[in-house]
Amino acid sequence: MMAASDKAVSIKRVALIGNSPPRLCGIATFTRDVAQALNAAFPDIALDLYAMNDPGSAHKYGPEVTCSIDQDDLRDYLQAARRINESGADIVLVQHEYGIFGGPAGALLLRLLDRVDAPVLVTLHTVLETPNADQRAVIEGLVRRASKLIVMAEKGRDILRRVHGVANDKIAVVPHGVPDRAFEPSEPFKRRFGFAGHRVLLTFGLLSPNKGIETMIRALPTIVAANPDVLYVVLGATHPHLVAREGEAYRESLIALAEAQGVSANVRFIDGFLEQQTLLDYLQSSDIYVTPYLSETQITSGTLSYSVALGKAVVSSPYWHAVELAEQNVVTLVPFGDDAGFASAINNLLADPDLLSQAGKRAYALGRGMIWEKLAASYLEIARQAVAKKPVRLAQTRGLSAAATRELHRPRLEAIEGMSDGCGIIQHSIFAVPDRQHGYCVDDNCRALMLMHRVDDHQVRADELARIYASFVQHAWNGSRGRFRNFMAFDRSWLEEEGSEDSFGRSVWTIGVTVAEARQRDLRHWALALFDQVAANSLDLNAPRTWAFALLGADAVLSAHPDHPIARHLVTEYAGRLHALLKRERRDDWNWFEPSLAYDNARLPEALLRGAVFLGDDAMRADALAAFDWLDGMQTNESDQFRAVGTDSFGRPYEKPLPFDQQPLEAWATVDAAIYAHGITGDDRWLETAWRAYAWYLGANDLGIPIATPATGGCYDGLMSDRVNLNQGAESILAYQFACATMTRAMAARAVGTPKTAKTRLVTG
Repeated sequence: MMAASDKAVSIKRVALIGNSPPRLCGIATFTRDVAQALNAAFPDIALDLYAMNDPGSAHKYGPEVTCSIDQDDLRDYLQAARRINESGADIVLVQHEYGIFGGPAGALLLRLLDRVDAPVLVTLHTVLETPNADQRAVIEGLVRRASKLIVMAEKGRDILRRVHGVANDKIAVVPHGVPDRAFEPSEPFKRRFGFAGHRVLLTFGLLSPNKGIETMIRALPTIVAANPDVLYVVLGATHPHLVAREGEAYRESLIALAEAQGVSANVRFIDGFLEQQTLLDYLQSSDIYVTPYLSETQITSGTLSYSVALGKAVVSSPYWHAVELAEQNVVTLVPFGDDAGFASAINNLLADPDLLSQAGKRAYALGRGMIWEKLAASYLEIARQAVAKKPVRLAQTRGLSAAATRELHRPRLEAIEGMSDGCGIIQHSIFAVPDRQHGYCVDDNCRALMLMHRVDDHQVRADELARIYASFVQHAWNGSRGRFRNFMAFDRSWLEEEGSEDSFGRSVWTIGVTVAEARQRDLRHWALALFDQVAANSLDLNAPRTWAFALLGADAVLSAHPDHPIARHLVTEYAGRLHALLKRERRDDWNWFEPSLAYDNARLPEALLRGAVFLGDDAMRADALAAFDWLDGMQTNESDQFRAVGTDSFGRPYEKPLPFDQQPLEAWATVDAAIYAHGITGDDRWLETAWRAYAWYLGANDLGIPIATPATGGCYDGLMSDRVNLNQGAESILAYQFACATMTRAMAARAVGTPKTAKTRLVTG
């Protein structure tokens, strides 16, 4: 559904994400100016500024900053997403630059944007013609999430279309904003700064080697020979990252070069990150603005925009932004690094006052179309269009009940085979296409191996795949460390010598299930031998889920070998640890093993319940069921649907879980635990829990959107606040297939049966 009219759309609150002063960088200045422009032009619109902190910093922001986000702290991104949603923001406006967001090429930003409800606009300050793989992935993630990408020059539109295949109607060109100042003579400003009697050439911005200042210093002897009154002013602090690495060595090298060229008296370095009005006054003191940058890959330059807006003649190297302005006859271009060319162009302008004056007037006229007021109007119009096009969620879809989706699907292999090769199953996908860049992990190969024993159709192919996954698990064992490796690159090189504690526990679980359930006797023999080799190494691990996974594996071994000593010891030990943990951590309103809910939650009460059954411990059994009952309540929404504990909930002690994003793994864990609880107790309420969790895949969830694709056996990677994550990674596919296997077997078992209220249809296709 669409809004009736774009004109009816009202923007009441904007969430602006970027840097902010006192952080010293151009993005901070630009973000502040955008905020001020929006506030000035539209005072009735509330604006919340979310400021990015660079690593190791703690800036003292003013009241204009709603909250800050530490660049490398995922929790801060998730917290910001929650605050944006709770604020009721109508639009999220991001100032994007590589290097200010955490993760590979800034990928953590995507984790935030995937969790906000409002439409997203992204202003791209850099668009690369030859991005690396991480940079490409981030831009294409932004393309998928953003309603509109805003660039500041036509070159940006061109690159997005050619390099990333972005549709033209998804791109908007809004020039860099500029201050609205009167066209004034330079002499009063020269007197203020001590430049009287000089013709001033100016370069300003954070000082770094890519600015090409050396080119201008080498050009100065020729310029000074023709114009002895010339003064070249280099205005700006050294870039903070450069200072952190080498102090002021770069600035000192420029001073030394000026001395060597014999032009020290004609160069003035002014070190500092100045307040904007003072900066503009310095710019107005100049006769010619110079940008001798060394690379063409600068799609926009705020300093260049400001110089044009104030009516300054410009001499520049041909980076992309300068080329566009040169086409409008306001910039003189000189080849990169061509000091003789810069000298010639500048001398020509200084020798002809009329030529210099006309260049300035043309620049000033062009700048009137770039003032901040016009940028604010353009941004707001784009925002209104984005809000108008946002689909309206239909409320009735939320009422879909588990009973309405009691259509069972047998496990199938197509999607799993599509993610697998001769090495194992690949971790991630881009949509349904395997993403080889991220390689493999033992976690997913363990899950895949375990599932193959539960695929009742196509058993021959399932057994062939089982050997591939078993080989991966075997290769993952690092006997010298007594640990399993986890992550493997696509070239089959291990990325670590030992993986996480959870990956160890999952490996023990899978090996134990293979001992009990593999159809091939030799695979069972292999698994039993490996279990005997690795299981005891888990005893010094401390993660509760590791204990639970290992207990599940040991319990499976006991189903085939009831007197197995190591398996008996693991079940006894881990059941005791889990029970002690539950008794220590629970309180009146929090009947759980830990202060917060996280992932694979239902595995904890399931493991404790299995331990209680093995030990014949009625108190442990009662506590396990009570904890699972409490979790079941936490995982049920107002419409009596399953609501997986969202990943946004992680790390929030003793707080009710947040709903997004919901992962397929949680539904599978709940199905398994509930079916086991039903089998032990005979209580149909646990069968209802299993149905709710299974129906979540088919659309009985908070959004009324199917997560699984039963026709292909696939499953999307998560339920977000307003959509599904359309990637289909191994974990998600396997989780759905496990749920299918558990439910179809449970419904086929006469001892379980089907509740009288259920209308179940088995789909075998």
